[in-house]
Parts: sequence; structure tokens; C-alpha cells
Amino acid sequence: MGNEVTLLDRPTRWQQPFGQNMTDEVVARVLKSEPFASMDADNFPGSTPLPDILRFDARVITVEPGHIIVRAGEYGNSAFSVISGQVRVILDEDLPDALLGRAQAPGKSYWNAFSQLWRNNKHAEARRLDQLTTETKDDVILVKMKSFEQVFNDYPTAALDKGSLFGELAALGRMPRTATVVASEHTELLEIRWQGIREIMRFDKDFRAAVDTKYRENALFQHLAESEIFKGLPKAAFDELVEKAIFETHGSFDWYIDYKRGKKTEPTIATEGDYPDGLIIVRAGFARVSRSLGAGDQTLTYLGAGDLYGLHEVYEQGLGQETRLETSLNALGYVDLIRIPLPLLEKYVFPTIEIPAKRLIDNKDSLLQDTVADDWLLENRFMNATQAMVIDMDKCVRCDDCVRACSSTHDGNPRFKRHGKTYNNWMVANACMHCIDPVCMIGCPTGAIHRSSLGGQVIINDETCIGCGTCANSCAYDNITLVEIADQAGAAVNDPASHKPILKATKCDLCYTNPGGPACVAACPHDALFRTGFDGENILRGS
Repeated sequence: MGNEVTLLDRPTRWQQPFGQNMTDEVVARVLKSEPFASMDADNFPGSTPLPDILRFDARVITVEPGHIIVRAGEYGNSAFSVISGQVRVILDEDLPDALLGRAQAPGKSYWNAFSQLWRNNKHAEARRLDQLTTETKDDVILVKMKSFEQVFNDYPTAALDKGSLFGELAALGRMPRTATVVASEHTELLEIRWQGIREIMRFDKDFRAAVDTKYRENALFQHLAESEIFKGLPKAAFDELVEKAIFETHGSFDWYIDYKRGKKTEPTIATEGDYPDGLIIVRAGFARVSRSLGAGDQTLTYLGAGDLYGLHEVYEQGLGQETRLETSLNALGYVDLIRIPLPLLEKYVFPTIEIPAKRLIDNKDSLLQDTVADDWLLENRFMNATQAMVIDMDKCVRCDDCVRACSSTHDGNPRFKRHGKTYNNWMVANACMHCIDPVCMIGCPTGAIHRSSLGGQVIINDETCIGCGTCANSCAYDNITLVEIADQAGAAVNDPASHKPILKATKCDLCYTNPGGPACVAACPHDALFRTGFDGENILRGS
């Protein structure tokens, strides 16, 4: 029995199209619509022609008036282009959940969760092979907004007509949607997953420039509007801020590659002792704040999305005082910044706000007390976590109940390893941390690894995973594992062409379908294990 092998064709990049309806006729029709009609197909290489990008990375969907296409706050891996008809962007973010048709994650009942104890397959990594075929479900689940005409009257909206593109910023930036989009009439849309958008941007410079411009204008306005110091400014002020603000990036977008190779470079953004020339706002990524201490540096804190740097020094500089930066700022991996020049702050901001007397760190509650612990967190990039698995080793008795609970929840296959990096009595285990910046999603050729549209958990679609290992190689924390799968009888599943095993990527999915949440936490008999992020107070200091 142990020598039996099942043959299964190995999935490939474009073996499983995003939509089954992309026939030659449909692709030809889409190519005649904007923005594709303006593209020069000769700029695309023979290995990645524009028609094939549309054929395999896109699908056509039809929506009726009131259908919700995307919701604010949800994660998405695709963008949309209006082929015909019209949609409306609802500009108010405070729509009631019931109006948006918010749904609960399709979860298990308590009985289903309990019955897994005797229903799980006894063979490791067993799969139903009929779930591993290359067919893609083209059913698009659309929720219709109740009283959508009244919503259009009561809330500010913006119309998007034929040729408009939307959703690409969230798809490319791995960010939540910033607005809700609803069909206002019978509309035909092209939905294109972010891998296709990425390919088109590589080979069409005009399209890339248009996306970059839109990203600058829309994202910048959003970030400024969310900051306390810019709230209440008139539109003319925002217009000038958007026009004259400076976008900066520091570090590599593929920072995780160097990090895994042991190269933990931290490019300098600002240096202690320099004169400030503007306010820095972190748009994405992380940066370390430090100050000189003896022959080295002392870490004070880290900054993430929305945090400010240099506000007090810039304010005093604007008052005519000779002020220098009191701290240094270095990129932790990759960081996107917005720099607001001093003259704009003097013109619009400083006359309208009171700057508190607090110094050194502009928007953190307190200086970090245990710099060794925080240096350890930053060196290991754990500040990226939203749901890290932390185990108090003083309480843990190594019973492995957490591992068995994980295995029972996932059809007999555990999704984490009970070991990891330790600081004092704390261990951050090798389990997916569901990162703020999930670099594992970068480069996935089929979109198999993605954020849950409801809870934002980073999950893997087993059916579309081709076992290429891109996500596992990208994960900076070694929390994704490639496994050789078996059929229901336990026989190995091999590719008939190469006779090599079929691989699938696996990792913790936070038990997002479980009614009781993560099984590992619920199963620990000594409350030694919990899931946490590391923002705010540092749990490793015992706070």
C-alpha cells in the first residue's frame, strides 16, 4: 500500500484561468474597450501577450442596479474595468453594515467542529482529488443593496463610466478597499486579478503612469485626511498639500529576500542632528526611531502606517528656532513615506493646531522601557504581526495539546510548529502571523494565497495552489510549509510527466471557519498560548 502512487497533472501558471467565460470572442471584444484599446500589444513579450493576460487573469461579469461590487474595509485581490454601463462610488465610509449586506465567514457549527475528532482522514495531507482539478468556479456571489436609489440620494457618490478602472490601488498595495462601489445600471465589468494588473504595468508605460498618478492623488488625499493634524483643513489646502507633498520610498520592496539571507540593512531616512525640512508620515511599512547612546544607538520605538516623525522639531523650526532632529529614522525593510514641506505646514497646519510639549516620539504613548526586548522584536521583524502565536515557556508543559487541536481542525494535518525564536520565557512560534504587510502574497502566480474578504486573515486556496513555493520562499518567518499530498487512501500523488510529487503550500489560517476561533489557543490547558500583535505596549516586557 505504501508504494502505490496516483498520477495527477501538475498545475501551471495559466492552467487554471480566472474565469471560464474568456473565449476568443470575449477577449477580442475586451481588447476594443479602454484602457486596453490604447495599449500597444507589441510591447508585450511573446511569453506574456496581452490577450493571454486577459484570457487567464481576467473574467467578465455582469451586474444589475444595486449590486455591490466592492465594500469599504474588505480586502480584494482584483481590480475592475467598466466595459459598459455605470457604477457609483459611495464616498461616505459610514454606511451601516446591514445596508452593505455584510456576511459572516462561512464557518463550521460547533457540532461540525467537534465531529472532526472522528471524521478526519488518518493519512497525512490527504486530499480529495476531485477538489484538485484545474476547473475554476465562475459563480460570482453578488449582494444587492436594499433601497440603493435612496442611498445614492442620501450619500455623496461619484459615477464611473465606460473605460473607468477602479480597485487597482487596494489590489496592488495589499490594502483594504477604501470605498464601496455599487452598480447604478445594467453594467458589464472586467474583473482582473492583481497578477494581471502587475503584468500590464510592466509592459505598458502609459498604463503604469496612469496607475501611479492615481495612486499618488487618491492615496495621498486619503492618508492626509485620516491624520489628526490635517482634519478640518479647507479643500484648497488639501489640493496644495496633494500637489506639493513628496512621496518617498526607502528600502527594497523585496526586503524579505535580503532578510532571509541574513542581510538586515536599514537605509537611513533621517539622521539625528540634521535640520528638519518637513513632516514625515509613514504610509506603509515600518521604520525604527533611535538616538545615539555611547558608541551605539538606542531604539526608542518603531513607526507604522499613519505615524508621524519630526513634528515637534519642524514646528520649532517654523517658529524661527534653530532646531535639529533629536532622533534618527531608519527603514525596516521597505517603507513608503509622505514628506510635507515646512512652508506648507507653516501656511496651513501650525496656525490651526496646538503642538503638545512632548518630545522625542510624536505619537507613541511612552518611551520603550526594555530596549533589549524591543530591539529583539524589531531585529526579527515581529512588529509585522497581527496574530503572532506567543507561548509563555514558563507555563508550557510541552503536552502538545495545541498541536493536536490544530491537526484535528485541519483534517489531521497540523498547520504550525511548536518551536520558534525566544526571548526570556517568551517564544514566538512558527505559525503564520497574518502580517500587516503579507509579503508572502507578492509573486503568487495564481492568487492562491490571499486575504479573507471578511476577516482579513491570510489564507491559501488549496485548489489553486500550484506548489511553486513562491509564498514559502517569500515568508520572512519560515511560517509556510510545502507538503507532498496524498489521496484519500494515503497514496502519494505524482505528476505524470515528471513523476515528481505534487506539492501544496500550507500554513496557519487562524481557524477562520471555527466557531471558537484558533483551536490552539482554546486547547492549551495552562493558558500558556495566545495570539497577539506587537503594537502598543510590548507583551515581552510583561505588560
